[in-house]
Amino acid sequence: MPARIADVASVTAWVDAATMAPSMHNAQPWKFRYVPAAGILQLRMDTARSMPRTDPSGRGMHIGCGAALFNLRVAAAHAGWPADVRLLPDPADPTLVATASFAEGEGSDPVSGLRPAIGLRHSSREPFTDEPVPEELLAGLMGAARAEGAGLSVLGEWQVDAVVEVARDAEQDESLSAGIRDEIARWTGPGADGSAGIPAESFGPRPHAGRAPVRDFAMGRPVPHRRSADFEQSPCLAVVGTPQDRPQDWLIAGQALERVLLRATLDGLSTSLNSQALERPDLRWLLRDPRSPTTSAFPQMLLRLGYGPAIQPTPRRAVSEVLEVDRAAP
Repeated sequence: MPARIADVASVTAWVDAATMAPSMHNAQPWKFRYVPAAGILQLRMDTARSMPRTDPSGRGMHIGCGAALFNLRVAAAHAGWPADVRLLPDPADPTLVATASFAEGEGSDPVSGLRPAIGLRHSSREPFTDEPVPEELLAGLMGAARAEGAGLSVLGEWQVDAVVEVARDAEQDESLSAGIRDEIARWTGPGADGSAGIPAESFGPRPHAGRAPVRDFAMGRPVPHRRSADFEQSPCLAVVGTPQDRPQDWLIAGQALERVLLRATLDGLSTSLNSQALERPDLRWLLRDPRSPTTSAFPQMLLRLGYGPAIQPTPRRAVSEVLEVDRAAP
């Protein structure tokens, strides 16, 4: 009896879950194409959503697509259709970052248990409390990163000081670059188009005090009724890293990042991402700890973890905008 192929309605639901992933400035740089006759789902980078000033190598786009791919895996596994994924399957087509096929009931995948967290995970730009994150939770998050072939390094106090300085340097660089300011403005505040980007109401408060490296997307622009707030003095920061620094590793980093974020969400933690300190190569390497294990040798994303208030999600494109179904394929 031939194996069943996942139906379009199921794949559409899984892609809908994939679109809930985080991405740089919430640009959502992904496109999907499903070929029902072959049972193959393609994931491509949407180059129209690239950021040549702040992400010239496409590293951030790959990380975002990797996070979306992980959500897809979780949703499919939860429905009983574990995904068989191939990363960068065609060297001649670098925008094709992954393909996935699905086999009904082919064993269990532990990631399926993360499904409830997909709709609950949001990036928070609010202050967190001073309550420390328990060591056992941090150990679990490290294990989540390892399960995806990456590493999670929780920073010590002296490393937090260094990260804060790096983030300040990055913010200063942005303020001096008209090109970078224009690119960020395209995706934030009034530039957000209602289905992508970061609207002004999601900027969070203006930092008044504290040492948490929170990116201020206002960049000096007036934001009516925006308040200021004190952030953490001793923030819990962690860095997702990979053994190498190739496009495949960036996709691995995205999957590890989302696995960590979903696990943290189920653990009751608030999370915040900061790519600012990693967007410039010279600053990025200042975050590299030579004592880190080889799985974390190349830093890919900075995370802030803690306990914060509930927040509203940022907008998402409709699944009909990102999924094409090729019904005519043989």
